[in-house]
Amino acid sequence: MTPTPAPLELGTIQKLRKVAVGVALLALVALAVVTQSIGGIDGPWHESVEAIGLAAIVLSIVGRAWCTLYIGGRKKAEIVDRGPYSLSRNPLYVFSFVGAFGIGAQSGSLVIAAAFVGAAVLVFHFTVLREEAFLLREFGDSYERYMARTPRFWPRFSLWRDADELTIRPSLFLLTIRDGLVFLLAIPLFELIDAGQAAHWLRVGAHLP
Repeated sequence: MTPTPAPLELGTIQKLRKVAVGVALLALVALAVVTQSIGGIDGPWHESVEAIGLAAIVLSIVGRAWCTLYIGGRKKAEIVDRGPYSLSRNPLYVFSFVGAFGIGAQSGSLVIAAAFVGAAVLVFHFTVLREEAFLLREFGDSYERYMARTPRFWPRFSLWRDADELTIRPSLFLLTIRDGLVFLLAIPLFELIDAGQAAHWLRVGAHLP
């Protein structure tokens, strides 16, 4: 059996993840404050990257909601291996990576967008190790077999299997939608940074592609 980290409850793991994500976001926003995309804040590069980022945010919100239809409220009770969870053990996190790219792309810089993705992958990697330890303790061989056939993150589409029916928990679905909509706050935040740089209230230290 795969070696596992020290035991932690799933709720504690999620709280630690949120703290780590918050710290990473603050650090990366601080980086965005002192940098600017090549070609300036109104150039075609900047605008194109922003538009791609907006599409990524929308995809992330929809994808995360789709995952919640399958996993909502069931993670502690059973192994969910249908729908998006037949392709990847953590599809909700994969869509979060897409959202992280979209948030960073609102800076107009692909470098900043990639940094957001890198931070998300790092945080969620360690989160997943803890979650896997919990699920292995709870489900044993059944979860180990699921791990063996299903990728941790990047989907393998040939594995697709769907459920005949789903029991939906509307409160959890709406909660995921609400959390996803928070990603859209990146748009006014980075527009505010752009305005501060345009007015020379914020000093630009470097230009990034």
